[in-house]
Amino acid sequence: MESISHRSVSVNGIRMHVAEKGSGPVVLFLHGFPELWYSWRHQILSLSSRGYRAVAPDLRGYGDSDAPSPARSYSILHIVGDLVALLDSLQQDKVFVVGHDWGAMVAWHLCMLRPDRVKALVNLSVVFSPRHPRRRPVDSLRALYGDGHYICRFQEPGEVEADFATVSTKLLITKFLTYSKPAPLIVHKGKSFGGSPDTQITLPPWLSEEDINYFASKFDKSGFTGGLNYYRCMDLNWELTAPWTGTQIKVPVKFMVGDLDLTYNTGNTKDYIHKGGFKRDVPFLQDVVVMEGVGHFINQERPDEVSDHIYDFIQKF
Repeated sequence: MESISHRSVSVNGIRMHVAEKGSGPVVLFLHGFPELWYSWRHQILSLSSRGYRAVAPDLRGYGDSDAPSPARSYSILHIVGDLVALLDSLQQDKVFVVGHDWGAMVAWHLCMLRPDRVKALVNLSVVFSPRHPRRRPVDSLRALYGDGHYICRFQEPGEVEADFATVSTKLLITKFLTYSKPAPLIVHKGKSFGGSPDTQITLPPWLSEEDINYFASKFDKSGFTGGLNYYRCMDLNWELTAPWTGTQIKVPVKFMVGDLDLTYNTGNTKDYIHKGGFKRDVPFLQDVVVMEGVGHFINQERPDEVSDHIYDFIQKF
C-alpha cells in the first residue's frame, strides 16, 4: 500500500484526491457508496504490476476530495465533468474505465455522454439503467418497495445523517460493507440504519479491522452528506439527461456481479441481464460474469478474480 502515490488535482472547480500507481495505459477506477479510492486497493496493485497505470480518485464529496455544499452540485453532469477534467489533467484522450456501485452508474453515464473518452468499460454490480421517458427513478422505487427502500430514505437532507450520527462511523461502515442479503435494503421509518450502538459484527475474511478503520477515519472527517447527495440527485439526473433518452452504450463492455448482490436480486434485473434487454441497450456487451456466493462488494470480496477478469478484458484493446 505504501507504494501507491497520492496527490490532489484541480478539476471542474474542485480539488480531487487521486491515488495512483504504475505506468502504461490508464485504468480509471470509480468507487461507490459508502466507499473511497481504497475500495480498489487490490486492483491498483494488481493492474499496476501488469503494465497499467491505475488511477483511483475519491469522487466529489468523498474522502480527501472537496465536498461542495449544495445537493445539486452532485448531478451526473457535475460528476462526469469532474472525470473529463481529470482525464484532461492526465493528458489522456481515452482510458479504460472500471466502476462499482455508484461508480458503475457514473461510468455508464460517462460512456453515454462522452464515449470518445473511453476505450472499454468493466462495470461491477450495477447494470445499465436506460432512462424511462415518463417515470422518475425515485418514484419507481417507492412504488415497488415503499418509503422504506434505502434510496427513498436517503432523499430528505439531514434526516439520514441524524440517524447515522446515533452510532459510531466504524459500526456504520461495517454494517454497510458486510450487508449480504440477496434482497433490496429496506429500513422502515422509525428504524435506524445503524441499529444498536452495542451491535457486534464479525468481519468476513476479506475485510480487516485496518480496512474498516481507514474507511471510518475518512468518513469521520468528511461525513456522509456528499455521498448521500448522489442519491438525492437521481430525479434531477433524470431531468438533465432527457436529451439522451434511448441512447445506447456503444463502447466495449464487460459486466460482473455476485449472485448474492442486492442489485442482482432487485426487480427484473436478472431477466434484463440474461434475456436480451441488457445486450439491446449495450450492443457491444462482450461478457457477463456472475460469481457464485459473492455479495455486493465484489471487488473487495474476490479481489484476485476481479483483477484477473479486468486484465483479461482490457488487454484485448
